[in-house]
Amino acid sequence: MRDILTDLGEDPSREGLLDTPQRVAKAYQFLTQGYAQDPKAILQQALFAEAYDEMILVKDIEFYSLCEHHMLPFFGRAHVAYIPDGHIVGLSKIPRTVEVFARRLQVQERLTLQIRDAIDEVLQPLGAAVVIEAQHLCMMMRGVEKQSSRTTTSSMSGEFEKHRTRTEFMRLVQASS
Repeated sequence: MRDILTDLGEDPSREGLLDTPQRVAKAYQFLTQGYAQDPKAILQQALFAEAYDEMILVKDIEFYSLCEHHMLPFFGRAHVAYIPDGHIVGLSKIPRTVEVFARRLQVQERLTLQIRDAIDEVLQPLGAAVVIEAQHLCMMMRGVEKQSSRTTTSSMSGEFEKHRTRTEFMRLVQASS
């Protein structure tokens, strides 16, 4: 970090920058704490046998992540659904799972798949679906500089690959809160 400050033409020994390298290191440790967490273990902590077999949707899960290409933030909302097959998971575990994967250097496409795959593997539902809508500062602050652009990714498995179920999921995601 000191080298970067010097390359920018700054003086790393200047009062305001003296502790910047340590602050940046702490910030990146926090922003990438997902590497030290196991999302599957989080889901397994709160599995409950239940005969419910309709869609469960947790939507508008805020997340913040870092683009692995530029290490600039991207942020938005994740919408996660599954159809249980004998087991449900504590609702708070779904946003925690999103958070663990988001707190790693990421691309939005991989983030979407990782969330879906973890739910599929641990819950073994009849199907799972994830839609992520995000804004990327690497596109807003640099490069094409398009401040209003949003990127949407989705991944579906099982019952969500059927048109009717997918349509219901998308309708519920788009419904106003």
